[in-house]
Amino acid sequence: MASAMLKRTRMMAQSLRSYASISVGSDVTVAAPNVSLQKARSWDEGVSSKFSTTPIKDIFKGKNVVIFGLPGAYTGVCSMQHVPSYKNNIDKFKAKGIDSVICVAVNDPYTMNGWAEKLQAKDAIEFYGDFDGSFHKSLDLTIDLSAALLGLRSHRWSAYVVDGNVKVLNVEEAPSDFKVSGGDVILGQI
Repeated sequence: MASAMLKRTRMMAQSLRSYASISVGSDVTVAAPNVSLQKARSWDEGVSSKFSTTPIKDIFKGKNVVIFGLPGAYTGVCSMQHVPSYKNNIDKFKAKGIDSVICVAVNDPYTMNGWAEKLQAKDAIEFYGDFDGSFHKSLDLTIDLSAALLGLRSHRWSAYVVDGNVKVLNVEEAPSDFKVSGGDVILGQI
C-alpha cells in the first residue's frame, strides 16, 4: 500500500510540475505579487512585531538568493538531509556571492523557529513560514500529502534567484526524494 501511495504521489508531482507557473526565467515577484512570508520567530517576537510579514519583493529584489522548499518542519528527509545540506555549505554559498540562503515550508513561523533552533541552523539559513501555502500555490509547487496526514504542503525543491529572476529550478519527483534539491547540487549550478 505504501509503494502504491508513493507511486501515485510521484505521478501527481510529475503532472503538476509540467504546469508550474514558476520556471527558469520567471520572476518570483511577478508569480507571487501580493504574497508575504513570515520570518521564523518566537511567539513573543511575533506579538512585539504585530505579527509582521515580509513581502516576497523584499526577499528577492536586488539580491542573489538560494531558496529551498520542503514538505515540513521536523520531518525525516527535511531534518536529516535537506537542511543540513545547506547549513554545511553556507560558507561556499557566501563565497559565490549569495546574499541569503532561505528555507521555506508550509508551516507557521513559530514551528519554523523551533525547528531552526533544534537544527542549530538559524544563524546560517533564513527560515520562513508559508502558513497558508499561498507562496507555494502561487508558484504551483504545492502537493497534497493528506495520505501521510500532512495536508497541503510544498514539493521538495530548490532555486537560485537573482533580483527576483529564477536562474535555476530543481524539483524532486516525490516528496521523499532527495536527488536534485540539495545544497551540493545547487552549488554546482551557480
